[in-house]
Amino acid sequence: MLVRHFSKSFGGARALDDVSLSVRPGEVHGLLGQNGSGKSTLIKVLSGYHSADLGGELEIYGKRVSLPLSPGQFRNLGMAFVHQHLALVPSLTVLENLRVGDFAAKNSAYISWGAERRRAVETFNRFDLPIDPDALVQDIPQVERALFAIVRAFEEIRAEREAHGNPGILFLDEPTPFLPKEGVEKLFNLIRGIVREGASVVFVSHDVDEVLEITDRATVLRDGRVAGTLVTAEATKDKFIETIIGRKIEPFQAQAQDLTGQKVDIAITGLTGGTVRDTNIELHKGEVLGLTGLIGSGFEEVLYMVFGATPAAAGDLRINGNTYDLTAMSPGTAIKNGVALLPSDRQGAGGVGELTVEDNVTLTVLDKFFVRIGLSRRRMRRAAQELGARYDVRPNLPLMDLQDLSGGNQQKVLLAKWLQTTPELLLLDEPTQGVDVGARQQVYAAITEAAERGTIVICASTDYEQLAAICDRVLIFARGVIVQHLVGSDVTKDRIAQQTLLSMSIGRAAETAAEIKGPK
Repeated sequence: MLVRHFSKSFGGARALDDVSLSVRPGEVHGLLGQNGSGKSTLIKVLSGYHSADLGGELEIYGKRVSLPLSPGQFRNLGMAFVHQHLALVPSLTVLENLRVGDFAAKNSAYISWGAERRRAVETFNRFDLPIDPDALVQDIPQVERALFAIVRAFEEIRAEREAHGNPGILFLDEPTPFLPKEGVEKLFNLIRGIVREGASVVFVSHDVDEVLEITDRATVLRDGRVAGTLVTAEATKDKFIETIIGRKIEPFQAQAQDLTGQKVDIAITGLTGGTVRDTNIELHKGEVLGLTGLIGSGFEEVLYMVFGATPAAAGDLRINGNTYDLTAMSPGTAIKNGVALLPSDRQGAGGVGELTVEDNVTLTVLDKFFVRIGLSRRRMRRAAQELGARYDVRPNLPLMDLQDLSGGNQQKVLLAKWLQTTPELLLLDEPTQGVDVGARQQVYAAITEAAERGTIVICASTDYEQLAAICDRVLIFARGVIVQHLVGSDVTKDRIAQQTLLSMSIGRAAETAAEIKGPK
C-alpha cells in the first residue's frame, strides 16, 4: 500500500499535512505519534470515515484507488480495521459475531450452524486460540474478545483474498492498552501468525517497547506530518522517543524517599475481599506507593475496596485520626474523608465521555460554583480553563466533550478533577494506560507534585517502568497477599520485573504456610 500526500483539514486546522507512507507485503508496520499527531485521522481517512483533502493518492497492490473512499469500501480493497472499541455485540455468541456480516450479505433463508461452527473452530485452531464459538461475547475474557475481533477482521481479509488474490492489510488501532502483559504476548503471537499467512499489519500504538518488539518498520507522525520512518531493528528506544517528541527528553525520575520508621499517617489493616487476604499497608504523608503483581494476584483490588467501589469482606481504614470499617465503606464516605480514585477505565468509570471537559473537571467541586440562581457556568468555565492550562490539556476547550479528547488529554482532565481537591489519599489504577510518551511525563510530574504537597499516592500498575519512575516503595502481590516489599535502590524496572516473576512461587509457599497454620 502506498499513501501519497494525504492532507485533512478541520476548519482552519490541519490534522494531516502532506502525509506519505508505504506498507510492504508481509510486514508489520508501526504507526506512532503523540496524542493529536494525526494517527487516528489517517486511519479514519483510510476507512472512509473522513474524506481526505484534494490532492492525495492511494495505491493498493499496484492499483490506483479513486479518492475519497466511501464508508465500507476498504473491505473490497482488502483492508480490515480493528479499533479499541471492538465493534462486537456482547449479547450475541462468538459464532454469530463472526458470521453476522456474511449472513447479511448472503441474505440466505437457511444457515447451516453445524458447518459454520466447524469453520469457526478450524479458524481458531489455526491460530491456537481456545475460544468457544457458542459462548456469549459478554462472557469471554477481555483478552479473548480482542483476539477474536482481530481474527474476525482477518477472516474478512481472507475472504477478499480468495476472491481477488490480494494478501490483505489489517489495521490494529491501539489494540493493547487494556490488555494485561500475558494478553499482549498472545496478541503478538496472533499478529505473527497473520503475517505468516501473507497479510500485512499496520500496528498503531503509543508504546515504543511494543513497536520495537513486533514491527519491521515504523512511521512516526508529529503535528500531522511524517517525522520519519525507522527500520525497527536499526533504531533504539531513545531514537523513537526523540522522533516522536521532536527533541531529546530525559526520562522522568522522582527522587525516591525511604520513609521507613516515619510516622504512619494512613493505615489499611486486615483488608480481605475478592482475591485479597488479610493485607496490611502503612502509609506516610507525601509518599508514592506502588502495587503490582501478575494479573489475578489482587493488587488492583485494594484500591476499589479502600474507596468503597467494591465491597470488602473485612478490614479497616485509619485516616485523619478516625477508623472506618471497609465492609461499610462507600465512595461518598471515602470522598468526604479525602480519598480519591482514578480508575483505569477512563470513560466508563473515571469520567463521562458525553459531558464536556467543564462538567467533568468541576464535578468534584460543584459546591464552589453555586450562586443564588443556580450554578455559575461562567465561573465553572473559567476554572476549567485555568486547570486546562495548568495541566496542559490540548486543546484547552472547556466546552469540548471529554470523549473527543485524545486518551492522554482525557487523563489529564480526570487527574486535574481530583488533584484540585488536594486529597489525603489518591488511588490510581494504571494512570498512564494508553497515554503517549509526552503526556506520560506530564502525568508523572503531576503525581509527584501532588505527593510533594502532602498527598499520599497509591499507584496500582503492571507498568514496571512507570512504578520505578514515580514510586518510593513497591509492594508485590501474589495469590492475594504481599510477598515482596521493594524500597530504595531496589525500586528499578528490572528488579520489579524479576521479583514479580518470582512472586508466584513465593505466594504459593505463603498460601501453603497459611493453610498449615490454620485460621486465627
